[in-house]
Parts: sequence; C-alpha cells; structure tokens
Amino acid sequence: MQPADYGLWTLVVLNSVVFILFAASFSRPRSWRDWRSFGAFSAFLVALFTEMYGFPLTLYLLSGWLQTRYPDIDWFSHDSGHLLEMLFGWQGNPHFGPFHILSALLIGGGFWLVAASWRVLYAAQSSGQLAVSGPYARIRHPQYVGFILILTGFLFQWPTLLTLVMYPILIVMYVRLALVEEREAREMFGPRFDDYSAQVPRFLPFMAGRATRT
Repeated sequence: MQPADYGLWTLVVLNSVVFILFAASFSRPRSWRDWRSFGAFSAFLVALFTEMYGFPLTLYLLSGWLQTRYPDIDWFSHDSGHLLEMLFGWQGNPHFGPFHILSALLIGGGFWLVAASWRVLYAAQSSGQLAVSGPYARIRHPQYVGFILILTGFLFQWPTLLTLVMYPILIVMYVRLALVEEREAREMFGPRFDDYSAQVPRFLPFMAGRATRT
C-alpha cells in the first residue's frame, strides 16, 4: 500500500462532512423518519470515504484474488479503488472512465432531483396541500429516488463490500418510508391522494400507465 494513497483521514472527514451537509441542505430532514433515513444515508457516505481515502478494506480483503487474476495492476494504488474501470480493462485515467462519468451523472442528477423536490414539498407542506407539481407530477417520491440515484452513482465510482451490503438495506428503508408516508397522506387528503396515486407512479416515471392505489 502506498502511504501517499491512503491514511488520509482529514480527507475522510472533510469529504464526509461536505457531502452530508450538502445533502442536508437539499433534503432538510424534519421528522424522526427523515432523520433516520438521512442518518443511514450519511453512514453510507462515511463508509465510502473511509475506504476511498482512509483504509481500502475491500481491496485488502480481495487482494489475493485480484492479484492472481490481474497481476499487472497495483491493487493498493488509489486509482485501483475504481474497481469497475480496473476490472473492465480501462487503460486511461479512471476519473475519465465510463463508469466514473456515469457515476457523476447519477450523483449530479440525484442531488438535482432532491433539491427540486424539496422546493415543491416545502411549499405544499407550508400551505397544507398535497405536493403534485414539479418532480411530484412524474413520481410520488422523487426525493427518495434522488437519494437512490446518489447511492447508485457512488457505487459505480467506488464499489466496496460494506457499501454493497448497505445499498439494498437503504433501498428497503426508502421503500418502507414511502409506504408509511402514503398511508399518512391518504388519511390526510383522502380521495385527492387516491386520484393522484392512480395517475402518478411511485418511483419510476415510465410506469405511469400502471400506477395503482397501493
């Protein structure tokens, strides 16, 4: 392991704080459910940046297999943490590789969706109305979809064993939170929410023709 590539704990803290505060400024968690889901999202980021700059646990655990299959790669260099570029034989700078570019698009799109959704949701909640405009005109839970896009983007950029384990857990958490929020919205808005949910899909815009009241 190259000393200059890892053990950069200041960068672990700095990146974790910046991204967590950035996400918090967009999502503005308020209820205990918001804080619980945001806490899990934050834990994902801390685990990610710990391996990205602190200690490459995934590379360490897989080093024997990786060195056997790909003997020409220095698996403890920082660039090798971009596992998908390495495994698919990308020869250039991994920061310009296809998976890293896809990652940037997903992360950027996710933050944009969370920010755009929050503005609509805040205005609706302030006036006691159901959020049905902006991103909410296409899907019922754009903020959760935005966070999932961000998580997916980070996995494409820097996959680790821990974040791969956390990823489906977070997906399940967001789905359950969405179902709870829909039950509450149905109790509050009644037929108005039923009409909305019958026309607008829960998570995937292209499922509009199959939207249900479940």
